[in-house]
Amino acid sequence: MIRWYIVHTQPNGEERARLNLERQGFDVYLPKYLKHRRHARRIERVRRPLFPRYLFVRFDPETALWRSINGTFGVAYLVSHGDEPVSVPDTIVDAIKARHNEDDLVVLHSPESFEPGQKLEIVEGPFAWKTGLFQRLSDNDRVVLLLDLLGRKISVTVSPEVVAAA
Repeated sequence: MIRWYIVHTQPNGEERARLNLERQGFDVYLPKYLKHRRHARRIERVRRPLFPRYLFVRFDPETALWRSINGTFGVAYLVSHGDEPVSVPDTIVDAIKARHNEDDLVVLHSPESFEPGQKLEIVEGPFAWKTGLFQRLSDNDRVVLLLDLLGRKISVTVSPEVVAAA
């Protein structure tokens, strides 16, 4: 049965592993997103792997020569439990692919939807149902809110998926 499996790559070897696995005939999926990078007093947006040092490969373990994956340039190892590779449910890979935009990048959230000073409510986690003011997006695209807790203003960083407009 054809399923998705996880490959752990060498440091910064995702592209090299992807290219070499595709040359061997494997179906490879390397999700990428746009990351803000500060370099030389500039902020650039660069394409980076969504899961650093990991990619997905699709094959049938009964018919494919999957053991060759471990010897592929750029690959550290195929994630396995004992001698059997660990599969990933198709729904997980499909959910990631559903978030692709026209540039073939994964869209993590819509930062344009928040304005500085806008009231946002945290809907899950330890600060659930607390309201705060949106300050900014952090470097790793997380939401920074200013909350009033115990009579003090506290800056809290949360995932954009757990906030909603108040």
